[in-house]
Amino acid sequence: MTVESKNYWRMTLAALLLVAADSVLPEESKTVIGPSNIYLYDGANALRAGDGAEGVRLTLLGLRSAQGTREEKIAHANLCAGYLLIDRPETALEHCNWVLDLDDAHWRTYNNRALVYLQLERFEESEADIRRGQELKPQSTNLKIVKGMLLDETEPVTTRIEADDRRDAVDRKGSETDRESDN
Repeated sequence: MTVESKNYWRMTLAALLLVAADSVLPEESKTVIGPSNIYLYDGANALRAGDGAEGVRLTLLGLRSAQGTREEKIAHANLCAGYLLIDRPETALEHCNWVLDLDDAHWRTYNNRALVYLQLERFEESEADIRRGQELKPQSTNLKIVKGMLLDETEPVTTRIEADDRRDAVDRKGSETDRESDN
């Protein structure tokens, strides 16, 4: 990745990572108010705000007290996003894979894993995850943006601007002639 693309990638990463905060709310409870796992909820909100370190810290606490597979899946999906946000793509990949081994229809994790693969310059795998994510969620704006980022890396557009210096040469020559005639 070029320096420019890494900077662009980092600027848009927090916006593109998909985390689940609302998913931590109780599914159908009429007596519990608020999230069932406050650490997962607060961790997801920290990740959404772009605070990867705090998001990972809180999510790890939430994972320790996760109640069932649903909360574990949310935690691992968010850890995938968080570790990528703090530039630990190999660790992020482990968490993405955990989620997809459990639920191969989790389109958000395909989006995040495509970003992981993009950072690791594993472009074919990134493309495959984008494709699978789009099969599951065809109208996802985030997947379209990630696909654009992949294309920027694999098929960059080269600028073809040609400077025509002839006019400048004529202007310089005219100025020299004007100075000579003034003398």
